[in-house]
Amino acid sequence: MTKGFRDKLGHGGYGSAYKGKLRSGHDVAVKLLGRSGGKGQDFMNEIATIGRIHHVNIVKLVGYCAHGSKHALVFDFMTNGSLEKYIFNRDNMKPLNWKTKFEIAVGVARGIEYLHRGCDIQILHFDIKPHNILLDDKFIPKISDFGLAKFCSTGKNTVSLNTARGTIGYVAPELINRSMGAVSYKADVCSFGMMLIDRVGLKRDLRRKNDHSSQYFPYWIYDCFEQGKDIEIEEANEMEFADENEGRKIIIKNMTIVALWCILMSLDGRPSMNKVLEMLEGDIEHLHIPSQSTQIGVSFDQIEIACSSDLVSLLHHVDASIEAEV
Repeated sequence: MTKGFRDKLGHGGYGSAYKGKLRSGHDVAVKLLGRSGGKGQDFMNEIATIGRIHHVNIVKLVGYCAHGSKHALVFDFMTNGSLEKYIFNRDNMKPLNWKTKFEIAVGVARGIEYLHRGCDIQILHFDIKPHNILLDDKFIPKISDFGLAKFCSTGKNTVSLNTARGTIGYVAPELINRSMGAVSYKADVCSFGMMLIDRVGLKRDLRRKNDHSSQYFPYWIYDCFEQGKDIEIEEANEMEFADENEGRKIIIKNMTIVALWCILMSLDGRPSMNKVLEMLEGDIEHLHIPSQSTQIGVSFDQIEIACSSDLVSLLHHVDASIEAEV
């Protein structure tokens, strides 16, 4: 169906993906898994997980192939590729408008909320990042790559993990340092918050336009809010009409405040995805920022250095290109 694996879509820690076509004419993406999953554990895990999921914001598994040591997963083809391309604009992609950016954020939140509460068993993804968010022809987001996912009974609040899992720059702090709290569905919430930060462009903008790159970035955001400043980012279009620009400011403020809640170091303060959805879709006037005292004063650089030096050998599926950006 791939015509000899001619049309390569991409490559990551899992292996390579190729475009294919079923006999019916339906376009698919064939993910050929590498050998990183031990004895096919990632492969079986993904089949077991995604095979029981049916949601508009979760990528659909069409089929799979297991022939000796060769493992492949077949998914619906996503015309617009991954969200990562639009955030980091590696291929000079046409920028998405802010309405679409917001709708993508809401769609991803709905998908994660379904994994946490909508299935017959709670599913923790553990690798929410732009690379794993695929976009169809209408830019509807689909969560993909369940190789690191873990089941958790709906009545259980925490899970036990033998090793850290996730991607540097998106992994929750409690997965790096277990003394910070038990591992639960809130790890996905934190990863979603980090993805919102990328979506708005805050990390990139902080380092590009300020002399405070070592400052823990939420403090910089708090400073903006306290001084009554708008959070201006690099992607601003000076040709926008006033009403469109005002809508953009509201979306940026909304996504920024929600991100601050999602990345709280305090697990008790970090909201569920159901609450995240309420905040995203609610009235911005009723949305307030979390207390500054709930944040811990460490910089992105400190977090990343700790991750890379202590945990890089334990983290699975670290995408080198994403790591380079963060």
